Amino acid sequence: MTAEAAVVLPVLVVVAAALAWTVSLGVAQVRATDAARETARALARDDDRASAIALGHRVAPDGARISVSGDDTTVTVTVEVTVRPGGGLLGLPGYDARATAVAAREGP
Repeated sequence: MTAEAAVVLPVLVVVAAALAWTVSLGVAQVRATDAARETARALARDDDRASAIALGHRVAPDGARISVSGDDTTVTVTVEVTVRPGGGLLGLPGYDARATAVAAREGP
């Protein structure tokens, strides 16, 4: 192995790890958005609050926090989750993915 390859190989490993983490951030953001949307839809249909939040947790990434607010005409659902590089094993700070969905309540 040449000296150049010995220097470049660790750089390639770091770049590959960074790309993998970037993809995991995107996946977490999409899953948070889907969870917020599904929970808001269920609550807008006047489904049971506990079952709607359980639906959101099934769609959301592990460790997601779901909060619900609203009034007589709309429901707002926010999903937040912290994504840590390397699954938290590296001790690096995480990225907070956050998604909010608003749905109009359906009438009888």
